[in-house]
Amino acid sequence: MSAGDAAGAGPQQQPGGAPEAAEETAETEPAKETGEAEETDRPQDVWSARRDLANHTPRTMSLDGSRVGGGVFGGVNHGIGGGTFHGDVHVGTTEIHYRFGAHSAVHSSGEIPPEALDRLAASFASAGTGFEALAERLRDEHVLVLTGPHFAGRRTAALMLLRRIGAAPVRAMGPDTSPGDLAGQLDGGGQEEARGHVLCDLITERGSPLREAHLLAVRDRLAKRDAYLVITVGPAASLEDVPVAVWRQPSAKDVLTAHLEPLADAGRVRELLSLPAVTEFLGRSHQPREAAEFARVLAGYAAGQSDERALGSYSLMALENQVQEWFEQDETSLHLREKAFLVALAVFDEAPYALTAELSDLFYSFLQRTENAELSPAVPVFGTHIGKRLQLARARRYDAEEHTEWGPVSQVMAAYLDNRAALVLLREVWTGHPSARPALVGWLRELAGDGRPLVRTRAASTVAVLAHTDLPSAMALVIEEWAGSRLFRHRLVAVSALALTHRLGTPNVPRILDAWCGSEEAGQRWVAIRTHGLIGPERPVETLAALRAAARHPDRQEDPDKLVTGELAASVALLLLSPAGDRVIAELLRTLHTDRPVFDLAVGGFVSACLRDQDDRPGWPAVLDWYARSAALGTQDAQDIAALWRAALADRGHSQSALDAMRRWVLSADDDEEVEWALAALLPALVTTTAERQRLGHLLRTMHGEDSTPPPPAAGRLLTTLPNR
Repeated sequence: MSAGDAAGAGPQQQPGGAPEAAEETAETEPAKETGEAEETDRPQDVWSARRDLANHTPRTMSLDGSRVGGGVFGGVNHGIGGGTFHGDVHVGTTEIHYRFGAHSAVHSSGEIPPEALDRLAASFASAGTGFEALAERLRDEHVLVLTGPHFAGRRTAALMLLRRIGAAPVRAMGPDTSPGDLAGQLDGGGQEEARGHVLCDLITERGSPLREAHLLAVRDRLAKRDAYLVITVGPAASLEDVPVAVWRQPSAKDVLTAHLEPLADAGRVRELLSLPAVTEFLGRSHQPREAAEFARVLAGYAAGQSDERALGSYSLMALENQVQEWFEQDETSLHLREKAFLVALAVFDEAPYALTAELSDLFYSFLQRTENAELSPAVPVFGTHIGKRLQLARARRYDAEEHTEWGPVSQVMAAYLDNRAALVLLREVWTGHPSARPALVGWLRELAGDGRPLVRTRAASTVAVLAHTDLPSAMALVIEEWAGSRLFRHRLVAVSALALTHRLGTPNVPRILDAWCGSEEAGQRWVAIRTHGLIGPERPVETLAALRAAARHPDRQEDPDKLVTGELAASVALLLLSPAGDRVIAELLRTLHTDRPVFDLAVGGFVSACLRDQDDRPGWPAVLDWYARSAALGTQDAQDIAALWRAALADRGHSQSALDAMRRWVLSADDDEEVEWALAALLPALVTTTAERQRLGHLLRTMHGEDSTPPPPAAGRLLTTLPNR
């Protein structure tokens, strides 16, 4: 089975997790690059590969020169490890007090002081939450099961509901209270004095769910004492026939405003809310707890205790802390399968949800083997509902079109609410949890062999993030292995990974490519040549020097399939049709007659570019359009294009391919009058000798139309434009 077949088959067909199976897998790994895989493996056309890269690269990076958003890589990488943190965090000379870990106190039992409830009430935001309706329901039913997203303010809402209906004093019950012990807990321990009870994040299991019978028993006892109980549960709680009330969390702006009002006057609050850093924060879908803490940071800024840099860094630090919490290992940590889903969603952010879920289970099987190699990987066929999964991941689902080779296809997509989350999460997993690296590398290897362009591109973009974080490790563990593969599909992913690594601003990628152009490893040379075509426009002179070194490499002379020659030509064509085309063509002409390999590189690349139409206008040759624009402006490019045409047509090794390209242009001219006018302007510039006129005249007199149809009328008209020599 090929690597692509293995990836497409799903996790059920993955190797077993027993030691013997793991050893067999390791021994047979090289076999994935032989047999049927090698027979069907072919290098993808460079233009199609570039299209797939452009279509499937995630929103956090691109090939158009735009900066990676959000400051994740451009700004300070805080690097706080080890999970939830407490106390003071120092950024520069500014001290910020982050108290995200304070929520751990909600699990304590005992009476809640009235003054604590008063402080909560002073900054409680209830707009848009349905709070009053929930209070009336609690008053009528005496017990309320409140569900909602994690860290959406469910505990605060529960306490405020009890306060709203006058159920005081309020006692907190331990989350480890079993559903069957609820009624008994209310009767014992002197809790008869309390009229309000709150049980936050009740721990339930599939074998011991919270049932309606438990609530009925509790309701009878509470009604007799005119007491009330609010139970909060998370999205994954195990419930059976239990009516729940949904807590709709207040907006971050409402929470921020409510927490600022006790700290500053109304005019100052409006001024603070209009700050750019606040606007940025409110556009990031932050949780209520984060908004509440940001209010303290903002108040400190208003009092002159912190600066704008500290204010602007809070949002990213809050996101980093959330990601670290997800991967903590404690009694409240996520199941390994959900952690695998979070990583897969980071890789396939803004991709089809079904694809993300499928490949997250594949990653889960790799993680299982890492955690316990003696257990066979097991993936539940039916798991958590999409809505709960995305809620836990602070993500959203939406309908959009996916680019495919057959055209746009409508899909249900999934994406993190914060577009920085994917980058932060991948960085955290790679650097903060190195024990996950073997599983992640193995999974990425499977993705690189997948038959779907989207999957392969996302494998490449993921490795680019890892390389930006830790270039030596990513090169050694992933990129060099792909570059040295005999399978072109793996080499193509290495090309994409290096191009995107460079786009992220990672230093030294051009140096790696320059060195690989002269490498003794054929795979590395192939990858370097392809990648140079993608990133070369930034440094065209240096790139062409590296490509000339590859063209002169001794192995190129022993290339029976002309594979390297074609790759060199394709990379030069990419450079010619890039925004740096004027500098590229000038450099090609400057070095044209240095030696035969360099001549072949320049002319072969030029003819390859002549075969390419404009992306947005099929049938309009891109080089001809370039010539027409340059001629109209009177720039040097027009003369350089004509010079390369003459060199190609006059050379015995390139004349036939050049004539084939000209034939295509004439056929395009027959379909488009604008193309004909542009070609009529070019042809006279290609005739400086009798031989040149005879060569082009013979082509125009003898060529046929498509599929051996009669000669195109445009050929006869263009023949009249050739000057007599």
